[in-house]
Amino acid sequence: MLALGFSSGLPLLLVFGTLSFWLREAGVSRTSIGFFSWVALAYGVKWLWSPLVDRLPLPLLSRMMGRRRSWMLFSQLIIMAALAGMAFSDPTVSLVQLALFALAVAFASATQDIVIDAYRIESAPERLQGALAAAYMTGYRLAMIMAGAGALAIAAWAGSDISYSMYGWQVAYLTMAGCMLVGVLTCLLLHEPKVDLGEQQRSQQEHKAQLVNRGWPAWLAGFLAFGKSAVVNPFADFFQRYGWHALLILSLIASYRVADVVMGVMANPFYVDMGFTKTEIATVTKVYGVIMTLLGAALGGVLVVRFGTLRILMLGAVLTAGTNVLFALMSQLGPDVRLLTVIISLDNLSAGIATAAFVTYLSSLTNVAFSATQYALFSSVMLLLPKFMAGFSGVVVDAMGYAVFFTGTAALGLPVLVLIAVVARRVGKLEAES
Repeated sequence: MLALGFSSGLPLLLVFGTLSFWLREAGVSRTSIGFFSWVALAYGVKWLWSPLVDRLPLPLLSRMMGRRRSWMLFSQLIIMAALAGMAFSDPTVSLVQLALFALAVAFASATQDIVIDAYRIESAPERLQGALAAAYMTGYRLAMIMAGAGALAIAAWAGSDISYSMYGWQVAYLTMAGCMLVGVLTCLLLHEPKVDLGEQQRSQQEHKAQLVNRGWPAWLAGFLAFGKSAVVNPFADFFQRYGWHALLILSLIASYRVADVVMGVMANPFYVDMGFTKTEIATVTKVYGVIMTLLGAALGGVLVVRFGTLRILMLGAVLTAGTNVLFALMSQLGPDVRLLTVIISLDNLSAGIATAAFVTYLSSLTNVAFSATQYALFSSVMLLLPKFMAGFSGVVVDAMGYAVFFTGTAALGLPVLVLIAVVARRVGKLEAES
């Protein structure tokens, strides 16, 4: 899971934070960078094709490797190829081409996330899920150091630390494509998890037989039965278990990371506009910041065990929104590496606490019988609204400035606090009734 976490975390910044730095250094406008971030909406709609990943076999690969490992390898190879395509796309002359390759990376990366989340849930009993999640998050954050600080350092070394160099970014992205071999080799060495699909298959066959008996053609009956088993049943199971409360849960999931994600798109352009160098940003935000995130995740895991998931969800929401105000403060005080270090430390520590609580909460909602589809639904809902709103971040900054923008993102976190309080009250009532 450590290695799979690395493979999963590497592509995200390469189509998000690191890419926004590259685009801004190349002279692309902040408004365009904001809209460019919409390529990451792939992570927010991955539930649309998660049933196919969950149940549809890949020709030849699935027979050789099994349903989870075949999809994992397929998505990793697509990521490598698309990252190489990005490396040869100069945003100053071929911005559309770069966007298309970035979109391919995002879709393949989202598919890889579907498979790895399912593999994690299926490969070990519930008592080990905490350890697997911790290893996964550690690998994920290490990959973010590589895709953030590593990519910036390589671009500075191969090109220039203070000015735009296409060659530097080309070398950086080709190196990142090579780093995906960590995931490929891990996938080849893994064992396919053993999951009993007998009940699902029997239900699918029974539904097909019922449709055939009613006069439906066999091919159409088979297609509809597969659709019910792979698409309808996972979502129906969630709503059957939680009733109307499911809508409340989905609302909380959809809004929990709004303040963090919307702010994140403009973070790197902000550092560039403030005058920080690649080396300073790589050292403070991409290395030191990620280390603080890991410490926050570890602290969050301890706090969840001690105080419960929903209480730490509330704490994480308060801290994440609050630290955004500190960026507004820095926009008024000017570039100061020491101040940047303090703000990044607090921001990433808060993000680590919030993430640990949130992953625990999402995992608790998942039925192992539909692990890939349901977890993909939750993680998609988590990102869809924030990623969409983030697309307009550049427009807001251009119109109102960084101080207003960062303060506004902090305010976006306030409705989340209300939703957590309502969910906690509802959970308390259910526990009292049981």
